[in-house]
Formats: sequence, C-alpha cells, structure tokens
Amino acid sequence: MRARRFLVPTLVLIALVAGLGAQSARGGVNSIQVGPLMEWLTFLSSDELQGRATYTEGLGTAATYIAERLKEWGVKPVGDGGTYFQTVKVLGVRNISRSSVTVEVGGQSRTFKDGEGITLPRNQGGKRTIAAAVVFAGYGLQLPASKIDDYAVIDPKAKVVVWLGSQGPATVPDGSFRLLGARSRQALEKGAVAAIGPTPPPGGGRGGRGGPGRGGAAPAGDPETAPHFTTVQRYDAPVAPSATAQDAFFEFLFSGSDVKYAELKARADKREPLPAFAVQNAKITFNIDPDYSIVRTQLTKNVVGLVEGTDPKLKDTYVAYGAHYDHSGYVEGLPRPGRGATPSDPNDRIYNGADDDGSGTVAIMAIARAFAQGPKPKRSLLFVWHAGEERGLLGSRYNADYPVVPLEKMVAQLNMDMVGRNRDDKAEESNTVYVVGSDRISTELHNINEDANAALPKPLTIDYEMNDPADPQSIYTRSDHYSYASKGIPIVFYFTGLHPDYHQVSDTVDKIVFDKIQRVAQLAFETGRRVANLDHAPDRDNKGPRVGKGWKGKIQK
Repeated sequence: MRARRFLVPTLVLIALVAGLGAQSARGGVNSIQVGPLMEWLTFLSSDELQGRATYTEGLGTAATYIAERLKEWGVKPVGDGGTYFQTVKVLGVRNISRSSVTVEVGGQSRTFKDGEGITLPRNQGGKRTIAAAVVFAGYGLQLPASKIDDYAVIDPKAKVVVWLGSQGPATVPDGSFRLLGARSRQALEKGAVAAIGPTPPPGGGRGGRGGPGRGGAAPAGDPETAPHFTTVQRYDAPVAPSATAQDAFFEFLFSGSDVKYAELKARADKREPLPAFAVQNAKITFNIDPDYSIVRTQLTKNVVGLVEGTDPKLKDTYVAYGAHYDHSGYVEGLPRPGRGATPSDPNDRIYNGADDDGSGTVAIMAIARAFAQGPKPKRSLLFVWHAGEERGLLGSRYNADYPVVPLEKMVAQLNMDMVGRNRDDKAEESNTVYVVGSDRISTELHNINEDANAALPKPLTIDYEMNDPADPQSIYTRSDHYSYASKGIPIVFYFTGLHPDYHQVSDTVDKIVFDKIQRVAQLAFETGRRVANLDHAPDRDNKGPRVGKGWKGKIQK
C-alpha cells in the first residue's frame, strides 16, 4: 500500500543524508539532522504498524522501536521495573450517583437530585460539599476579536457561574462550536468553583479530538453492566462540578432576580444580547456523593526515558518533552473516499499518521539523542511518548496523575504534535511554526522560547494565532500539553497547522517536510536547554493568554 510505495527511494535518500549528517557534532543541537528523522518516521508510519491504534500490536511495535533507540543512545529507562514503559491503566467505571444540588433564594430552598432538573457528569470526582454565591455570565463567552466579553462586569472567582444559550449570540463567529462547547471549562479556568449551563438540545454538543474532560464516554454495551465513563485519572480526586440544568432549576434560581428566567431564555433563544450580573440572595450547594465501581480495565503504555542533569542540586528537577506516538489504526469497514480510500489507491485502509503525530514522535527522539550524546544541561530531561492521545489524552493524563517523576519537580513541559507539514500545504508557511500556550502560565517561559528562536542560525517565524482564546479550533486543549498545563506546569506547544490529510489515510511519509521537523526540533531543543540551565524554575505568574494573531516577540514584564 501507500507507505511501502515510497520505501525504497526514501531509504536511498536516507543513506545519502545520513552520511552528510555523520559529519555533524555527535551531540547538541547540530546533531538533529534530516537523515535519522527520515529513517525513523519511514518505519513508524509504514503499513507494517497498521496505524498505531491504542491497544494494538502496531502500537506495541512502535513502542519497542522507540525503546530500542533510547537504549542505543544511553537514555535512562524510568518506567515500570526499570523498563522504558509506563503502564497506563484505562478504567471503565460505573457511578450510581447519590449527588444533589440545593438552591437557596431569598430564604427559600429547593433540592434537585442528580438527574432530576440538574445533571452532573458521571465522573464527579471525590465525595465533598461545595457552596458558593452565584453569578450569571450571560452566554459565558469571552471573545475579544468579536468584542464579546460576558465576564467584563462579573468576577467568577470562588463563585458558581451560570450561563445560557446553547447556540451563543448571533454575533459569535461561524465555526465556533468548540468554543461554545468549552464554556463551563473556561469558567472553571477563571476560578469558578462550579459551572452550570443549559441541557444541550438533542444532537448538540459536538466534541473534538483530545478534549479537556476527565473521562471519555463508555462504549455501547449492556446498560446494566457497561461503564458510564472511562478514565486514566484519579476519579476520586476533588473536581469542580460542571453541570447542565433544565427549566425548573433555572426558574427557581432566578425567581428572586430583577430579570426572570423566562425573559433570559427568550433572549437566548433569539440569540439576542444577554446581561451579566450577580444573582442576588442566591446560593448553590453541591453535595457530591458518587458510588463508583470499576467494571473494566484496559492497558496501554507510555514510553519514558531520562537524560540526567549534571548539577547536584538541580538534576532532581526536570524539563519534560512530549509527543504522542499513537494514531487511528485502520478502516475496518468498506473503504470510501475520505475514509480509507484515495483516488490513487481506492483500497488504502491504513491511517499511517506520518504527521499526526509521527512527526512529533521522531522530533523528540532526535532531541533525546542530542541531549544523551551531550553536552548535558544542569537539570534532567524527561522524555515521554504518550499513548492514547487520539482516545482523549490518555497517556498524558495518566502521567499527570501518576507521574514517573514528581510533578512538583517538573519545571516545564514542551509538546510537539504535527510539526512535519505546512498549514494547508501552503509554500508561504514553510518558515512558520505555531506556538500555543507559552504565555499562559509563565511569561518567562514565553520569552525564553523567543530568545531560543532568535539564537538559531535560521530563526523560524513564530505565529501565535492559535494561542488566542477565541481560536475556533481550541488547539490549546487538544493535545498532551494540556494535561500538564491543567496541573499548573508551564508549557509550550509546537504545531505547524492542519492540512487536507489530517486524520486521513493520505497522511503519509512522502508528504513530510523533513527539514521543518528538524528546525522545530532544534527550536524545542534550544528552549529546553536554556530552561534546563536556569538557576531557578521559570516564574509562574499565571496571567493567561495575552499573545494572539499578529503578535510578535517577547512580553514585557
């Protein structure tokens, strides 16, 4: 099939380029060369690995291949039992919920059981009680480019945030379904203790790859025994509630307000502007009381390795690099155009995943080798090839809750996902890399990345368009870095953009721009090297997203 069609000429080219690369320095940034990248990716994206789907032999073959290279280079194993593998336990969980929500308005109270007027997610976290005052955030949106800011006159911190309007206002940009679906999460990121939105209409609530929830929906099966959700995280840890409610709940909540629910609902249905205000004399209490039982366990594995730092005091702190090495497998049903078929090969069934995320996989392989062969920085470098990103960030979420090194010792995480093509295959994008999230937790890390790029012999053009909070694709939440950012760890996400072959069988190695992987890897190497040699961890000022489309350069503190 497609990957093998290009195997012979590609290997010939590898041999030529690798010979030239052998003249470079043994380690360091100049050792990141095109030849090895081509060799590794040609194998990892070949039909032999059958698309590297989670829980398959193909993913296991990829894991073994990466581990063998790490052993060759002298990268230290830090996985289970002194291996390069960290077992990821994917649990199927049932919850017979006893939770309830009590609303107090003007001296009157009403309790709604979970599933009766208000619905909590099946994964509710650990047992606890949360009580707070209430603010109404209108549509619950903050889109500066569209001049929409429902938080301009309210403070969500330590409050229960309520929002309405499943479709958003008429002024919301087209294609913003991801932003509309993320409103409760965004309220919690702004410091709310809980968020409540309307029950979505039938067929509503479109999702996306690698969303930010705590667990995926369970597969279909016997409703009496099938898991309600799957998760790799600690399902009994405290979680801020994110609920949906029906008319009866909102009618009581707004019964003491100057603006009643019927008026707010009518405006929202017409997509007219909504006010934002503190709901006077109102309090909401969540009584979280789940009853969990594990009904299924599945296993996959991250690949993990360490290059130890040189400083006696700093080597027990870590700069982490990450990429996901899984992809989407192959088409099991009938192939058709757009799904397991291309005009050039109507029988092609395998999602080779050369760019997604074979490119990031080989980029951090090159970085690991470059650090292992020296010179080594003061801090240690942790490398994690995450499994199950396509299933919902499984590997990174697991490592964020069950880390192979202490999470509090992780000073930064640098993630690469799809760094081997130009956005929409445009030639004018050949020098561009999209950087996401660098400013949100640590201004200092953002500036270090900018300085690292400027120091390269041929700096890349850094574009921050997809860091904008109004990014309709919500790229910030859709790859493994988000699992670490959610724990407060400063991150940088490197990405070179979507293209027509995204999640198609046509994402093959012949379309990869290898010198682009090389240059992005060199930037990530240099950024990590600088962080690893700092005498302090990058400051975590947590000022949120400030750089977006059109921004260039550093942020003045």
